[in-house]
Amino acid sequence: MDSLAAAPGTGPATSPLPILRKPRPAARFEDLPKDRTLVMGILNVTPDSFSDGGTHRTPDTAIALGLRMFYAGADIIDVGGESTRSGAEPVSPEEEQRRVIPVIQALVKAGALVSIDTMHTSTAAAAVEAGAAIINDVSGLTIEPDMPELVARTKVPYILTHRRGDALTMDSLTEYTNVTEDVVAELSGVRDKLYAAGVAPEQIIIDPGVGFSKNEDQNWEILKNLDHLFSLGHKVMVAASRKRFLGSLLTVAGKSAAPLERDAATAAITALSATKGAWAVRVHDVGPSLDAVKVAARISR
Repeated sequence: MDSLAAAPGTGPATSPLPILRKPRPAARFEDLPKDRTLVMGILNVTPDSFSDGGTHRTPDTAIALGLRMFYAGADIIDVGGESTRSGAEPVSPEEEQRRVIPVIQALVKAGALVSIDTMHTSTAAAAVEAGAAIINDVSGLTIEPDMPELVARTKVPYILTHRRGDALTMDSLTEYTNVTEDVVAELSGVRDKLYAAGVAPEQIIIDPGVGFSKNEDQNWEILKNLDHLFSLGHKVMVAASRKRFLGSLLTVAGKSAAPLERDAATAAITALSATKGAWAVRVHDVGPSLDAVKVAARISR
């Protein structure tokens, strides 16, 4: 699809033809808004996403969704080709790249700032070559040994996420003395590997890993003590969108709320995170969270 996209308000909803848009200059990280929390839109190019069940598994459908989020105001589009939900089977870097690279190229051509959601150094390298401006790595304590060197060499911003184990084991690794203090200490240990490879402090963005190797109470504890993460001296991103602990909170008649029923709660977390000074939130539904960060910015002005 490249630069073809149907944008809201630009034509009749019944038209089968996309709207042709000229390629835009490549977006730059340094030009992102600095007067409010940023909104990162989640774009899963997978058949087994917990959120949408693989609705956008093909390049064309993924590009269309990414463009809708971009035109709706998302500051960053986070493209991932491997599910990180609990119990998900791993995907080879080759398959991951087959899924994400065409999507990244098309979104960058349209003018979007794109991040690559990957745990694989080879995929991160291919994505940066394709135009991705941020590496979002949820591998946590199991970071691939050559990832720090890639981050240092490319000089792109790197989102360091807290996670123990992998998708198959992380739910069994939730023993903490103090979850907030332990998360800060474990992130600091991984950060030392990045520093040793030559990664600059300003490249690093911290994600406390809500939903990764943490039980429900621990997720809430992390969000309540978000300000403790700032002691590391880096930007902080919150990625709680539609996660399982929100479904449990919103249980009705003994039934947990489905992922698509968790967007209002996600927007509430966005507002609270923004008031605490989060650099960005990573969400599925861009509009409500964009409104929330604007409200938070206005109140704190």
